[in-house]
Amino acid sequence: MKPVLAFAFALCAALPASAAEPLSANAFESYVDGKTLYYGSGQQSYGVEEYLPDRRVRWSFLDGRCKEGYWYEADGSEICFVYEDAPEDPQCWTFFNEGSKLRAVFRNDPRATVLYEARQNNDPMMCYGPEVGV
Repeated sequence: MKPVLAFAFALCAALPASAAEPLSANAFESYVDGKTLYYGSGQQSYGVEEYLPDRRVRWSFLDGRCKEGYWYEADGSEICFVYEDAPEDPQCWTFFNEGSKLRAVFRNDPRATVLYEARQNNDPMMCYGPEVGV
């Protein structure tokens, strides 16, 4: 019977991180406030978000163009972002703390996008502003 128990414990330890509880708005805010987080999907860079006071954010797809916005909690376990270019289209995610990094599952289509925190710092993002031309 002991080998069965050992196997059961090993199996439980190997459960996917998706079994973790979603972060509450307070836990999310405590983790991100004042930071700039870089996100990736698989082995690809995805984007960067700067978390400002009062639940304001600045997002970029790493192309130098930034979107201003804000976030709020919805349905008790989702963090939704509203950006200036699409105020009628909130982007809702469920965030999980996996050790010392975040994992984010896109709730608008959970099969489509899962992002992982690649790195963080306290530096402001580089935003180049609107494109200038002649």
